[in-house]
Amino acid sequence: MPHVPAPDPQTAPPRPVRSVTGAPRGFEGEGFPVHRAFAGASLRDLDPFIHMDQMGEVEYAPGEPKGTPWHPHRGFETVTYIIDGEMEHQDSNGGGGLIADGATQWMTAGGGILHIETPPEHLVVSGGLFHGIQLWVNLPRANKWNPPQYQSIEGPQAALLSSPDGGALVRVIAGEVAGHRGPGGTFTPITMIHATLGPGARLDLPWRPDFNALVYSLSGRGTVGAEQRPLDAHELAVFGQGGSLSVAATERPDSRTPNLDVLILGGRPIREPVAHYGPFVMNTKAEIAQAVEDFQSGRLGVIPAGRIPHTDPATGGGDAERN
Repeated sequence: MPHVPAPDPQTAPPRPVRSVTGAPRGFEGEGFPVHRAFAGASLRDLDPFIHMDQMGEVEYAPGEPKGTPWHPHRGFETVTYIIDGEMEHQDSNGGGGLIADGATQWMTAGGGILHIETPPEHLVVSGGLFHGIQLWVNLPRANKWNPPQYQSIEGPQAALLSSPDGGALVRVIAGEVAGHRGPGGTFTPITMIHATLGPGARLDLPWRPDFNALVYSLSGRGTVGAEQRPLDAHELAVFGQGGSLSVAATERPDSRTPNLDVLILGGRPIREPVAHYGPFVMNTKAEIAQAVEDFQSGRLGVIPAGRIPHTDPATGGGDAERN
């Protein structure tokens, strides 16, 4: 497995940690638990990212798994990464399928789409472990009206790297790290990595100076930055400027979570006005009003025949309730 080369501090100075914030718990869709990963950060620091939910980690009893009803999107991309368990997706553009155990569903809503995410019937019957991420990536004004697109990325397609000491596994889902490119194709240049660090392991990554840099802890404990700022589960670290970033796992983890699991994100800021309401991310309030009207008039798509049985789409539930 290729190693990530250690960045040269002279040519790639380490990024300082600007803030560490917690992710409050909430509920999404029909009532599945989430952590609101970006709740404590400003849009300016997040740009080009808008929103991220950590879904679970939860062990469902039989009959408990929940999803979202049919709902609309316009103006951005949704990235659904399933770490454990399964989620079924279907949209009004003909995209869809099963997202399971390390797979990613990358949906460009563009000018408008309807979609649904729901646990498959067998999982509802049996229950089981469910854990995943949904990330919203903004689109530049020039791409907000593009036709919808869909990418299905299976877990083995991710580029796999390790730290020089072999203590960290790095999965590159989108973007590029040290010449190794992930399979995700994006309109907005971004990097998305899932890294797992064993006890005491350290990961130093070269990072594009024109990208922002975020590290979110899915589970475990460790530190971020050269200053070794503590990072606990469900916390987000925002980095300042520089050419590299670092993450390290504690040498004394608890028995339940021996590893530090982090999602590492970066992207080139779009620096355009953002108008965000529910499932729509546009540039102006007038465009938001138009999106609501288009959805209510049926212009964002038609629910396909043979759809996944679910709740009434007229409610506009799921992440349509977010604002």
